[in-house]
Amino acid sequence: MQLIKFIIIAIMVLWVIRVLIRLLLPMLFNNLASKMQQQATGGQQSQQRRSKPEGSISIDYMPPKPDQSKTDKLGDFVDYEEIK
Repeated sequence: MQLIKFIIIAIMVLWVIRVLIRLLLPMLFNNLASKMQQQATGGQQSQQRRSKPEGSISIDYMPPKPDQSKTDKLGDFVDYEEIK
């Protein structure tokens, strides 16, 4: 008798969990999708405010130039030919 009672309770609990998942997951995904969409449109709006007129150039990063003195101290370059 205990086994049948356990099986019935387990089936009922699993059925309730299944119903709750079917109701809650779509709401959760819709909420996440709307948040991501708001973040994306918010980023585009701030980018549009900072945009410069067409044809202007802005440089964000300039890499450091290598020292020419280091390359002079490396020595002579010897070109070779492969002999067969």
